[in-house]
Amino acid sequence: MHTLSNARRRLGALAAIALVTGLALGSATAQDTYPNKPVRFVNNFPAGGPSDLLARSVAAVLQETLKQPFVVENKAGAAGNIGAADVAKSAPDGHTVLFGIDTTFTVNPHLYPTMPFKRSDFKPVVVMASSGLLVGVNPATGIKNLAGMIEMGKTKGLNFSSAGSGSPGHLAVEVIKESTQAKITHIPYRGNTPAVTAVLSGEVDGGVLATPGMLPHVQTGKITALAVTSRQRSRLAPELPTVAEAGLKSLEQEVLYIAMVPAGTPDAVVLKLQKGIVDALKRPDLQARMATLDLFYEGLTGAQASQRLDALDSRYGPIVKATGMKVE
Repeated sequence: MHTLSNARRRLGALAAIALVTGLALGSATAQDTYPNKPVRFVNNFPAGGPSDLLARSVAAVLQETLKQPFVVENKAGAAGNIGAADVAKSAPDGHTVLFGIDTTFTVNPHLYPTMPFKRSDFKPVVVMASSGLLVGVNPATGIKNLAGMIEMGKTKGLNFSSAGSGSPGHLAVEVIKESTQAKITHIPYRGNTPAVTAVLSGEVDGGVLATPGMLPHVQTGKITALAVTSRQRSRLAPELPTVAEAGLKSLEQEVLYIAMVPAGTPDAVVLKLQKGIVDALKRPDLQARMATLDLFYEGLTGAQASQRLDALDSRYGPIVKATGMKVE
């Protein structure tokens, strides 16, 4: 009986060793063989916006360094929910990556009555970069600064475009209304490009939109820039004040550009993908590309990435509730 008991213990120990060894080998194999087929970068917003352009720049580098095709797919709709849901349901093997912005996880859960995924369905790979927005108006409004915009909003009312319900520009409109009591009607469009076009044509009075799309028209005098929403001044337009400098700190807002994978993706694969993206972002050519998009490198991973998303989620939830933001 004693011999049988010892034999069982030895078998148990051997099984445990085999399991640990198997897991370690599995992780090593996953890291060594990844990627072993084309990788999809699912950008959950329309083509042409900053997150799409960043995704294509990173994909081109990873295709060189990791020796597999990296293909960007635009799956827009429902403020990013459609593309994110696609990734949440994908195989957790690192071959499908959500490449988007934070509002999918920090605004949408407070805005939509039901969501097709949970944040816990995802694992952050890296918070790549951040950017502010540009507050701009059509010159025909006669508005010259942020104070003038608020005054006109209170007396006449204004129409502002955004890249869609739940987008950073929509959140900004609601913050302005809540903070200043200005009357601003939110007009959602399908992406940043048509939202900028609406300001340019005078279809709307203005918008709080991604800087790269607005700036070429600011430089030609077709859009009047009032301020930027980032903590620091824009590198592309350093003469513009921040909203804090212009007297409306409550409008301070930054967009985070994030890469996420399904939660079950092996850590070894996440680490390899993470290293590939971070190394790509540190290249001089990508640094220059980010500068043209007015993006500031962040490089947050693991717990730091999760904490940054948690902080924005905690901030935006009460704003959505207080302003009565709605999906339009």
